[in-house]
Amino acid sequence: MQINTIPQIKNSDSGQFFLFAGPCAIEGEDMALKIAEKTAKITEDLKIPYVFKGSYRKANRSRIDSFTGIGDEKALKVLRKVSETFNLPTITDIHSAQEAEIAAEYVDVLQIPAFLCRQTDILVAAAKTGKLVNIKKGQFLAPEAMIFAINKVKDSGNDQVMVTDRGTTFGYQDLIVDYRGIPTMREMDVPVVLDITHSLQQPNQTSGVTGGKPELIETVAKAGIAVGCDGIFLETHFDPQNAKSDGANMLHLDHLKNLLEKLAAIRATVNNF
Repeated sequence: MQINTIPQIKNSDSGQFFLFAGPCAIEGEDMALKIAEKTAKITEDLKIPYVFKGSYRKANRSRIDSFTGIGDEKALKVLRKVSETFNLPTITDIHSAQEAEIAAEYVDVLQIPAFLCRQTDILVAAAKTGKLVNIKKGQFLAPEAMIFAINKVKDSGNDQVMVTDRGTTFGYQDLIVDYRGIPTMREMDVPVVLDITHSLQQPNQTSGVTGGKPELIETVAKAGIAVGCDGIFLETHFDPQNAKSDGANMLHLDHLKNLLEKLAAIRATVNNF
């Protein structure tokens, strides 16, 4: 598949990587529009194809009192408002087969969370919506195993599929990125995305709140572009410390332009080899 099949995608012929970026979770309309407006301006200036990312509900939380969302329909309508306001495609994750058809009415790309990447019913349901399906590689899986998830989507009649690496479990409270997995999965004839945000998580903290290493965002992202990933996934917020989900490893919105400028320069160099 080619990313130019994503509705409303811009700059798909620029030779740049594409970007999935936005807040971890939709906390409200104003915050989503603020993040989308600034990110859209930066990516347009750099000719980076951009898809706004926001989870309408967070199903995988450590504690029962963790923030999960503002309400499914309300958050999905915010995603639609972002799309209509800025003429942008959008992506969100789903957590069950039943959610696929509902979310597909509001967004352009359906994302399968890493911990659900082997769930056949979810993959098939997402495929049957006809939307592009982005499957996150489970942190417990070898890159080679993703061919089976890809084939579940394709065998359901949908060739619009990509995969995202989000790190591999390293002990109980850390993740590492094995960059060998990017060319391995690209050989499966699908676009490969590197999820910078979740690759830097530190799960299973005793506090019940996931930690992170945001100081390594630039390092991991640069390496991903250098080894040939097709796209970058990252979460950004104008106030990460007070974000309601995954603030510990989100990029401050004020730092996004500088990071993307560096990544765009690396991609331009890579394109010459």
